[in-house]
Amino acid sequence: MSPTKTLGARALLALACLLNAAPAGAANNDPIVLVHGFLGFGPDTDPGNAFLYWGGYHDIAARMQLYKGPHAVYTAGVGAISSNWDRAAELYAQIKGGCVDYGAAHVARYGYPGQPRRPAGKCWAADPANNPHGYPLAFHPQWDAAHPLHLVGHSQGGTTIRALIQLLEHGSPDGDEGGGELYRGGKTGWVKSVVTISAPHNGTTLRDAVLDVMPNPRSPLRDILDQRLAHWEMAPDGAREFNRWALTSPSVYYFSLGTQATVAGAWCCNGSDRVIAPVQSSQFQYPREDMIPYFKLFAGELIVGSLAQPGMGSYTQSAPGRVRIDSSWFASDGVVNTVSMRAPAGHPVRDYDGRAVKGSWNYLGTYEGYDHFDILNWTNPGPSADAVYDRICDIIFGL
Repeated sequence: MSPTKTLGARALLALACLLNAAPAGAANNDPIVLVHGFLGFGPDTDPGNAFLYWGGYHDIAARMQLYKGPHAVYTAGVGAISSNWDRAAELYAQIKGGCVDYGAAHVARYGYPGQPRRPAGKCWAADPANNPHGYPLAFHPQWDAAHPLHLVGHSQGGTTIRALIQLLEHGSPDGDEGGGELYRGGKTGWVKSVVTISAPHNGTTLRDAVLDVMPNPRSPLRDILDQRLAHWEMAPDGAREFNRWALTSPSVYYFSLGTQATVAGAWCCNGSDRVIAPVQSSQFQYPREDMIPYFKLFAGELIVGSLAQPGMGSYTQSAPGRVRIDSSWFASDGVVNTVSMRAPAGHPVRDYDGRAVKGSWNYLGTYEGYDHFDILNWTNPGPSADAVYDRICDIIFGL
């Protein structure tokens, strides 16, 4: 795009945001906020060479802004290894404005050792004319039921969004958290829609399978870090506990989509990486040849380099009191089991048929051939995800 066209597109986008006018044919033009997953990063965290979480060397947010737009699309940056609660608190401050507050009672009960309730430097300005400290500007300071938004989350970004909605509508289960506005509840209708992409709603067996073969010395500190940061919530047992708290709101449109980059075993010609898995069983799943190489080590029948340790493609467990893992969990995108991406267990869910239903998960289907990062358009031989985000825009702006 030429510099002149780029400036014109930005001016048009700014005007649309100012007027909050829906493009022709759209039912709404509410803003979108993109929320990254575990170990992810925001647009201000550059790991080198202008690489973006949302798009790699391309820019998914920019594409969504201009697709049948203009639209306001913002990209959040929250804690890379933080719990869903802490990430939700950071997301709230970035959108609405103000300083991050993790909650007094919550930090006292669940915080990691030495965790501050209000971390320094995590503030956003709601009013650009009143910003003496030069904080970055909040995405959507007018956010309320009359000015809702759409939230799109990849991987743990999806469960972070669910935690945010629970806090917005119901507040903290401990009641007063020291005056933090987020924890008072009563904010029903602030979120119009949620789209989760490859989200571990019911956890991922990657954690359990890998930890089973790694040194695992137990200590009080290890237990705290394991259960109070993101690690516990992304395991099936922790996800089950999280799902009992983070409810599906009757006031929100929920959409989910799955990804799968493994295939059933075969004696030949199934598109899998035969170097890693030359001998295969039809009972198990194996990584596609075009999966990002690192995740091939864990996605198949066995963890590469271990002594007969099951990988995600064959891992099961049925210990009393734990979430049962059976063959329905074998398929994955290399990071999250595909069955976990559909909806939280026990919550209402349906296959999307072109009609969106509030208060239920509308499943947009499984995108086969996409690994966990193909769906973000990271550099890899896998398929482009551009059409996925175009479809998301068509759905949510038509609500």
